[in-house]
Amino acid sequence: MMDLSDLYQELILDHSRSPRNFGRLATFNMTQQGFNPVCGDQVTFYILESKGVIQDISFEGEGCAIAMASASLLTDVLKGKSVEQMHHLFDDFTQVVTTGEVDEAVEARLQKLIVLAGVSQYPVRVKCATLAWHTVKAAVSDEDIVATTE
Repeated sequence: MMDLSDLYQELILDHSRSPRNFGRLATFNMTQQGFNPVCGDQVTFYILESKGVIQDISFEGEGCAIAMASASLLTDVLKGKSVEQMHHLFDDFTQVVTTGEVDEAVEARLQKLIVLAGVSQYPVRVKCATLAWHTVKAAVSDEDIVATTE
């Protein structure tokens, strides 16, 4: 019988091998590049935002399994969320992947992103998991820089 950690690993591998929302959106009004110098992960996000809501989001890039799975899962979860909700999810996600601490409320808010909680056991991989988040946060903040995990 498969335990929960095996199921989480399978979901991460699935999103890494077949990322959702991969490719450039035909219409977007925000874009941001991100780079993880430690691992070499590179992502570019395309966001269609209207009235404070992320209507659509996609990404392009390449990187390790954790970085690609995180970007894929993030795009699934953020569609239809407000920019304010994205900021709260950023805080929750960062806490979970850095500390491994999860309560029921955080787990409910993060939805399927909770599969990346195990990253907290591998501190060097935290930057891989958070690259997508830092990049999207920079995009909605209209920062004109390449987002990094440094």
